[in-house]
Amino acid sequence: MNKRFLDKVVIVTGSGSGIGQTTAERFAEEGAKVIIAELDKSTGKLVEENINKKNNQAKFIETDVSDFNSVNDMVNGAVKQFGSPDILINNAGINVFSEPLKMSDDEWKRAFSVDLDGVWYGCKAVLPFMLEKGKGSIVNISSVHGFQIIPNCFPYPVAKHGVIGLTRALAVDYAAKGIKINCISPGYTDTPILERFFSTKPDPEAARKEAEFRQPIRRMGTTTEIANTILFMSSDECNYMIGANIIVDGGITLKIHENEDTGAN
Repeated sequence: MNKRFLDKVVIVTGSGSGIGQTTAERFAEEGAKVIIAELDKSTGKLVEENINKKNNQAKFIETDVSDFNSVNDMVNGAVKQFGSPDILINNAGINVFSEPLKMSDDEWKRAFSVDLDGVWYGCKAVLPFMLEKGKGSIVNISSVHGFQIIPNCFPYPVAKHGVIGLTRALAVDYAAKGIKINCISPGYTDTPILERFFSTKPDPEAARKEAEFRQPIRRMGTTTEIANTILFMSSDECNYMIGANIIVDGGITLKIHENEDTGAN
């Protein structure tokens, strides 16, 4: 196994399940010391235990990314546990889908507190340590919602557009100081969040098959496929990549719409 991240200190928010969990596990496999920054104690602790069965290089720290004090305490805890962070993956997020004029102010604030504020808080907390070292890498997790509008998903795409804007703005300000900040926009990925979304449909299995058929690749992405891209973006293999948004979506955003079957040969 390649050890690109041997003894690097990596923080992954929302790493109790899904993309975050797989990303944390992949970093550990490649030699990193990983902080599992997760709100859910049970899942966060389980990921920590599973990683430590193999290499004893993970630490769970309960973290609410919508609260800067919680994020800052987590980063300080990471420093005490493993040392100054080298890499931050801002992965934590929630789905908030509402009809715009019927959505409460609390739902608006809840969406932005996690999906945008949480990304900024992570950056704000780690940047002083990275600046002190003169090097660091941050990868923010946006979405295909961050540049394409899918109906009936408001205000989630607004927050995800903001993540891309935040990434670009910070990338320009800190590039000359040795910090590279980039973004990844996954498409449909097989995660517990997606499974819960399908479970809200009258026929979850039919909804899944329909979604798979819409993908040019005819399947969902895997968390490993997304995690592998995140690791590449975090590595020294792409130090010339500044403020980029890498789209990993099986080609879905290349399509305009479904063509009708005209019977043409």
